[in-house]
Amino acid sequence: MLDPTLLNEARKLILASRRILVTTHVKPDGDAAGSMGGLVDALRALGKEVAPLFLSAVPHWYEFLVRPETQVIGRDLSMKDLLQSGTRDIDLFIILDANSCNQVPDIGAFASQSDKPVLVVDHHATSDGLGSLELVDTGAAATGVLIYELLTASGWEITEHMAEALFVAIATDTGWFQFGNADSRVYRAAAALIEAGAQPANLYAALYQNFSYARFMLTQAMLNTLELHFEDQFAYQHIRRADFEQTDTEQADTENLINECHRIASVRASVLLVELEDGRIRCSLRSRGSVDVSKIAQAFGGGGHQMASGTFLDGPLENAKQAIIEAFRPYFE
Repeated sequence: MLDPTLLNEARKLILASRRILVTTHVKPDGDAAGSMGGLVDALRALGKEVAPLFLSAVPHWYEFLVRPETQVIGRDLSMKDLLQSGTRDIDLFIILDANSCNQVPDIGAFASQSDKPVLVVDHHATSDGLGSLELVDTGAAATGVLIYELLTASGWEITEHMAEALFVAIATDTGWFQFGNADSRVYRAAAALIEAGAQPANLYAALYQNFSYARFMLTQAMLNTLELHFEDQFAYQHIRRADFEQTDTEQADTENLINECHRIASVRASVLLVELEDGRIRCSLRSRGSVDVSKIAQAFGGGGHQMASGTFLDGPLENAKQAIIEAFRPYFE
């Protein structure tokens, strides 16, 4: 559990602030979007002027968790414009589900160098110490758990929409309660959120039973690249730029696709490499728990936690493939 003293300090910091900018890491996932949706609603209920900001587009299946007017860098404004004028009246920066500069590029460094306070709420071990006050608990399964505990400890009401957003945050980062991080703390929070109005069956259908045909074809293209290494304990997959073009899909459509290979009983860890337009390779890493993929991600300048991490590699794809396979070799040989 979070330190009650830190929770109280965070509560007082929020109450003392008038205009609050809330952001999260690039390529927001369910935990990031859900934590944003739940906290932003709570702040507005307190009468705060809130400026929620995504550093890249949120996948369309998470859009119901956040208000439609939430701004996105690159779509609604540029990072340059934001840093020059858009943060002038901010009293408090809140960074969710991230605490390293490479996860919140530009805005993270700007916030940490500002004379305004920065509140970080995160559960990852990777840290650049961006916050002047940090609610960080690496034992928490999701940032959504920490937001739930902040709200309940402060006595702030959790509405039905907030309950839905926080439930999604927790459920997605625990593999819908399948991963080993789904502990009693997770189930207590989930039960309370259901009582507050979250409907798990409806949320599951909205997130996992609404694939477009195009996204299904992208999944097939990825599975066609599947390779097993190290006595079938390590799964490798990739998606090329041409796959997006042929299936009429985009980067957001890759979310959670890496988990498909973990249906294979022998697989202990996996990687999915995705070619980006700028020539870099986005590298997603997963583990059943026996391999700490955060250490591998950190070796390449990335981060995350033991069972789910990510980083970027230099292209071309074949070079990135060989580099990441070699990084996993000591864990299996």
